Amino acid sequence: MNRLVIIGNGFDLAHGLPTSYKHLIDDFWKNLEEYYNYDLVKRIIYFNTNDRDFRDYYCYDLKNYDDFIKRMTKNFNDFKLNFDRKKIEVNDNKGISLFHFKNQFFKILCEKSIENWVDIENTYYDILKERAKGSFVKNNYPWDVEQLNEEFEQVKNLLEIYLNKKVINNYNLDFTKNHDIDWNRIYNALKPISLFSNEENVLKEFINFDDVNKVKEHFKKERNEEIVNNLYFLNFNYTPIAKIYSDLLGKDDRIESTINFIHGEINNTKENRINFGFGDEMDDDYKIIENINDNEYLKNFKSFQYLQNSNYSSLLNYIDSDKFQVVIMGHSCGLSDRTLLNTIFEHNNCRSIKVYYHQWEDKETHEIKDNYTEINQNISRRFNKKKLMREKIVNKTLCKPLPQIQLPKK
Repeated sequence: MNRLVIIGNGFDLAHGLPTSYKHLIDDFWKNLEEYYNYDLVKRIIYFNTNDRDFRDYYCYDLKNYDDFIKRMTKNFNDFKLNFDRKKIEVNDNKGISLFHFKNQFFKILCEKSIENWVDIENTYYDILKERAKGSFVKNNYPWDVEQLNEEFEQVKNLLEIYLNKKVINNYNLDFTKNHDIDWNRIYNALKPISLFSNEENVLKEFINFDDVNKVKEHFKKERNEEIVNNLYFLNFNYTPIAKIYSDLLGKDDRIESTINFIHGEINNTKENRINFGFGDEMDDDYKIIENINDNEYLKNFKSFQYLQNSNYSSLLNYIDSDKFQVVIMGHSCGLSDRTLLNTIFEHNNCRSIKVYYHQWEDKETHEIKDNYTEINQNISRRFNKKKLMREKIVNKTLCKPLPQIQLPKK
């Protein structure tokens, strides 16, 4: 029985890396001066408060600007509170500094206080649907789809810049050389289905009698001969963390480990550029968008990006080759990847879906909480056949929290 490990942003977060959208946006407002160069926002000085655009911007007294930057806290909501929204009287000795969003899509993201990458993709799709239907009530995006795609591209560029500067160049990612980090807890959870993986309850993770027998037969062969166990990483992240584990596991002669950067790699613009967009062609409104005779509407749908290289066909070859178990680590299974996940989950060779969930302590009540149910609710939305879903999802008693470690800064 093969194993397919789906890696999402929660996997990088489990290593203490600031890779969520909330991390990026907090860093953006904390270091605003640094980000002025990236064309998403700009600082404008006006000397006329009668300017008709004045009320559309947040403003503050120019002479206090340096002090304002020093006092600025690290998230957008706090940032907004520091603005003086009063109408300021202007004389010859004082100007007004106005903060201006050059990117309207980015402004919408900021005002929504979005924290997750999937919510950015969902917001993009919501605006796209509004444009297709001629409605602008929900997001009030005023420009055409071509402009939306240009602004979406700027946000993607910001993501790559942030991950390079603030994560990859800022953290010591080669955890295997750090003896103070217990990375083996994650390493052991990533192992393939094997007699040598020492998984106590693995047979209970399959409901179908034939699947249980297949695993037993596999164990029997391992006792009598040296066979290879197949492990496939479907990596939705852009950082190299998952690849380090894949390479490490592949050093074992009994393991054939493959990694697929299905959504691209940082700084690989020629062969596998970042694929960030929307992937729910099962949505009821998709047909409306598809029927519009304008390819700009389809520009950021992931299915068309998958055709730029062999990643998607590699995945299909793997799931077609033999029966497999899906292990989910750090992926929310949100709507933006619905079509791809449906292809995997409803595939006849997919025999079991096991979730490693996030667990935390509530700061106020000190209650231990987790997102096991939320992930499985999202998984259920990827199934058209709910009976299959109930047969495949491994119950919580057989699942575990995703181990957490902290990688050090350089």
